[in-house]
Amino acid sequence: MNSFKEKADKIWEVANLLRGDYKRSDYGKVILPMTVLRRLDCVLAPNKQKVLDTLPKVETSGEIAKDKVLNVVAGFNFHNRSQFDFNKIIADPNNVAANLRNYINGFSTSAREIIEYFNFDDQIDRMDDPKADILYRVVKAFQEIDLIDMGSMEMGYVFEDLIRRFAEQSNETAGEHFTPREVIKLMVNILFNDDSDMLTKEGIVKTLYDPACGTGGMLSIGEQYVKELNPKAELKVFGQEINPESYAICKSDMLIKGQNPKNIKFGNSFTIDGLEDEKFDYMLSNPPFGVNWKKAQKIIKTEHEKKGMNGRFGAGLPRINDGSLLFLQHMISKMKPTGTRIAVVFNGSPLFSGAAGSGESEIRKWIIENDWLEAIIGLPDQLFYNTGISTYIWIINNKKTAQRKGKIQLINATGAKEEALMAKGSIAFNRFWKKMDKSLGNKRKEILDLENRTTRGIGFISELYGNFKENEFSKIFPNDYFAYWRITVEQPLKDVNGKVVKTKGKPKADPKLRDYENIPFLRKEKYGPLKAQTIKEYFQREVKPHLPEAWIDEKKTKVGYEINFTKYFYEFKPLRSLAAIRADIEALESSSLEKQKTILD
Repeated sequence: MNSFKEKADKIWEVANLLRGDYKRSDYGKVILPMTVLRRLDCVLAPNKQKVLDTLPKVETSGEIAKDKVLNVVAGFNFHNRSQFDFNKIIADPNNVAANLRNYINGFSTSAREIIEYFNFDDQIDRMDDPKADILYRVVKAFQEIDLIDMGSMEMGYVFEDLIRRFAEQSNETAGEHFTPREVIKLMVNILFNDDSDMLTKEGIVKTLYDPACGTGGMLSIGEQYVKELNPKAELKVFGQEINPESYAICKSDMLIKGQNPKNIKFGNSFTIDGLEDEKFDYMLSNPPFGVNWKKAQKIIKTEHEKKGMNGRFGAGLPRINDGSLLFLQHMISKMKPTGTRIAVVFNGSPLFSGAAGSGESEIRKWIIENDWLEAIIGLPDQLFYNTGISTYIWIINNKKTAQRKGKIQLINATGAKEEALMAKGSIAFNRFWKKMDKSLGNKRKEILDLENRTTRGIGFISELYGNFKENEFSKIFPNDYFAYWRITVEQPLKDVNGKVVKTKGKPKADPKLRDYENIPFLRKEKYGPLKAQTIKEYFQREVKPHLPEAWIDEKKTKVGYEINFTKYFYEFKPLRSLAAIRADIEALESSSLEKQKTILD
């Protein structure tokens, strides 16, 4: 971790060379592509001369055949056949621009296409302009930064740290670009929890997909988890990303790790599904919170209306200012009939926004009635870089284990209860999170990753999920617990004399007295189990005693689903006694009198 911070700081220092010639918001246009180039330069360095020695032997071969041979010599799925590298570029200060372009053009097609997404050629011109004349100094600064010893995980941290800093410089949202690594590790732990035995089989091949993959952090940690579990297993990763810089960084990481970079697609997952015909074993994602989908509205509505349940968005369309449940429907459309597990992070809105019959409620209804929602984990607040709000991991599974069928597990990993106990001195530490020594944006808390420890942090939360038992932090409910009928309660219209107005012999409803009731499918007995109830039973028990002339307009009855997470973990705190309150007041008064005497004396 220290080396990652050190490297990120060194790279960030190069931005000082851009001051005066670039706006702060444009620093990333130079720093990010140069970091990618230097990273590729370092990993290719050990075999670069071998590639150059082999080049004359395959010069007459076709481009595809040539690439295959040189890739093997380079030891990666890409190579660079230019005579130049960073060392040779700076050795000729008068021709840096030409030699840098020659170097970039020397990459094999897959790597060269990645660099093109940065539109870096324009920046070469800009830095080489006599008015700026900073190109040599920038290349020289990067040549002095050695990235050969950086693993894929550490490089991921470097890129994400840089992106966060650039986002802050340009007042963009850093959280749109990446997710705290401990959150990803928790999601990965839970995603693969039930499949550990299967993943240890020799020659096993599985697939992982992220529809908003950013720089590829979730894909990298997922791949690392499987490799540590079984070095002979293969996890093929797939993703799509709308931001060109993040897309290019993700794709370069795939190249270096030996993954197929063609599996990473560019563009908006909603409007152009780059992996339309693919189904996956696992899916992970942290889509931007509360993303507005107005730009894609026409395409999404057309698919919803024309394809219905044969398309991705047949269950319903959420409000225009939050596309979270569109992402989830998109992911569900890529589940394999034989079984797929999904872990996705949302804010609180998708849990309960939208009344019965709304797009959000209909989507929840579709998911829960199909018995796909396995668990929801409430995370601590102040965990993400761009927001301090509470977030939740949804676990979706279309092949639940027998003990989980028909049930949903809620895990309260917010740590709020333990925080209160710590304040009282009742416990020494919070098992869910630790306060950071130094905040990063809005991130002031972190979930500890203690290897092979289940007493705190990721291990503790993972065990709460895996044990599937009820306790103070884990609640298990039947699917119907989250369902309700929304009924319309009507009362008769009366004339000026107080007589009921009738139409065709039936009382006419007074719209001014119209009311609504949400009736849960299940009723909690005071000292007993959950019990199914009917609309009629509820109406007779709860409404009729107060409104004997009231009736239900059954044509307007709708079924809704919502998950009021906080409510299920609420613990009643009895009010303090008057004697205790009086004692506190008297103690304060006594203390005040003593202070007054001290001052007067």
